[in-house]
Amino acid sequence: MKDNKTEEKTRYSAEELLEFKQIILEKLEKARADLKLLTEAYTNFSDSDTNDTSPTFKVLEEGQQVLSKEENARLADRQRRFINNLEAALIRIENGTYGICRETGKLISKERLRAVPHATLSIEAKNKQR
Repeated sequence: MKDNKTEEKTRYSAEELLEFKQIILEKLEKARADLKLLTEAYTNFSDSDTNDTSPTFKVLEEGQQVLSKEENARLADRQRRFINNLEAALIRIENGTYGICRETGKLISKERLRAVPHATLSIEAKNKQR
């Protein structure tokens, strides 16, 4: 039988996975709230418009609103992808594959997972992609 101290760890423990799950759930809650704000901003649910201001200012502001709506839509799309990645990380926690680099098969460092909890590549594998 091998000594556990010399054997390289291939999976995170249940306690470690619970820590990562908590981090992901907190990020998901914030990301969903941010998405809601972004979606409201580009679908124009706000009451602050220029109906009672001068026509010249209104034209300028409408041009700015179009740009803002496009930018908010882009940010919302990016936020949706982030949410999907976090949800996929939760699935990996449930099926026991969380924290394992999809390129090297080794564990992704805890530091990296704390910073980027939806990471699927170790720093080593990520650097090779560049």
